[in-house]
Amino acid sequence: MAYEVTATRKRPQLFDNLVGQEFVVSTIKNSIEQGRIAHAYLFSGSRGVGKTSSARILAKALNCEQGPTAYPCGVCSHCKEITQGNAPDVIEIDGASNTSVNDVRVIKDEVLFPPQSSRYKIYIIDEVHMLSTSAFNALLKTIEEPPAYIVFIFATTETQKVPATIRSRCQQFHFQLIPLETIKKVLAETVEEMNVSAEDEALFWIAKEATGSMRDAYTLFDQVLAFSNGAITLEKIEQKLGLAGTDKISAIMEALLQEHPDQALRALNRLLDGGVSVEQCVKDLGEYIRTLLLIKRNITNESVLGLQVTQIPAAIREAYSEEQLEAALELFLQLYRDIRFSINPRFELELAVSRLTNLRHMASSATLVKKIEQLKKALSSGDFTNFQSFATPQPVITKPVPTPVIATPIADKKVTQELPQPEKADSVKSLKPITKALLPELIQELAAERDPVGMVLSQAIDVHQDEKSLRFIFASNYALENAKQNEATLRKLILRHTGYDGKIEFLKEETKEEPKLEKATPTDDIAQTIATMFRGEVLLSQ
Repeated sequence: MAYEVTATRKRPQLFDNLVGQEFVVSTIKNSIEQGRIAHAYLFSGSRGVGKTSSARILAKALNCEQGPTAYPCGVCSHCKEITQGNAPDVIEIDGASNTSVNDVRVIKDEVLFPPQSSRYKIYIIDEVHMLSTSAFNALLKTIEEPPAYIVFIFATTETQKVPATIRSRCQQFHFQLIPLETIKKVLAETVEEMNVSAEDEALFWIAKEATGSMRDAYTLFDQVLAFSNGAITLEKIEQKLGLAGTDKISAIMEALLQEHPDQALRALNRLLDGGVSVEQCVKDLGEYIRTLLLIKRNITNESVLGLQVTQIPAAIREAYSEEQLEAALELFLQLYRDIRFSINPRFELELAVSRLTNLRHMASSATLVKKIEQLKKALSSGDFTNFQSFATPQPVITKPVPTPVIATPIADKKVTQELPQPEKADSVKSLKPITKALLPELIQELAAERDPVGMVLSQAIDVHQDEKSLRFIFASNYALENAKQNEATLRKLILRHTGYDGKIEFLKEETKEEPKLEKATPTDDIAQTIATMFRGEVLLSQ
């Protein structure tokens, strides 16, 4: 007996054998049992989800000798002929190769003749969206009011290309993509039926690559089975089909996590030298990062992730933030679009992997703006705790307080006399002169201590001291208010440096008044004449 591929051998022969299409199956079965048989059906959906199989099962259900029945026997002459594809009253037409209006005219002539031996004359038109506009128009009247013995079943993968006039005359059924768990379960049953062994990870990979298509899953299963010698393993699949593999991708990500780009590039080069294409590496890396992003957002459904969570080390799952993973995923999506125009796609891939070394330090522009706003608030309020919440912690180095000295001239020689630091000064006079030249020293110390008050002092334009008080002059009201809010900190700093603990005032620089202008006297005849000509007036400054 000739070899039969798994997709053909496992083609459903009953509605109950259709997987992943519970709504379609239950609706059609109920309509048949209730005798509510439509004259036209439109089956839409992705490839390999059971549209053509459902059309053939519906044809058997309508023409079975026991029917119409939702459970065709499969042994009568009509069922066997439909299964073998040689039933005279079930005509299958390929819409992709019969697109002209003349082909539809043949159908219009044939529908006038009743079925030869069956109950219904059924037309199954696959890929109906490929018909021309004229062909669709020729079908309109026929499918709207066909003879009672005619049933049309249209199948298409692109419903939007079917005219609305056709869709409105049909009962529409949309076939959904088959869930990954369902495909994996069916493959496991097939493996058991064929007496071969298969790893769970290998079946998971096949089901994932099928992307919701049962036929694609069977086709890939046959290919894998051909080189597996009765034992399907994920390692053999990765080796024979040139896949990167989750373990090898994890090795690259671990090296990047430890900021060792040399090790990551070596691991990448081993992948490429092992026969994995650049495009496949980009796809696998992008899929890996997408899985990390979904895990970060608390999505654990493996059919959505595309990878089993246990295959990814916990350190990698917890290392990056959502915005960092989004940036990395965008990098590889753009890379996949760009490599087709590159002089060397391998260079592009190596550059992208090298850039991932700094992924943990990446921040979006929105995050940077938020941090800058926090910095502004911290500096304006003098709240150092908010500043430390996102600043890099650094050791604070405290300079020793210098011992104040007074220089006393004696016999044309300067002799310094050390004075002890007073516990509390009782005079408003300082032990060290306070002038504008002292400001840089105070600002430098505050900067070393990462104290935001240094920004306040840097805005002072002058300092004056007399017997009554110490006055700081500022150019703007904003700087003046900041100084007043941080008066306690400034007082402690000045006391520590100069010993001054008297009155401190914060003032704003006085602005010069502009010269007042007054109207010119009418004695200046020339000026007055000119002003009259231009409808103005002459002003003189005092």
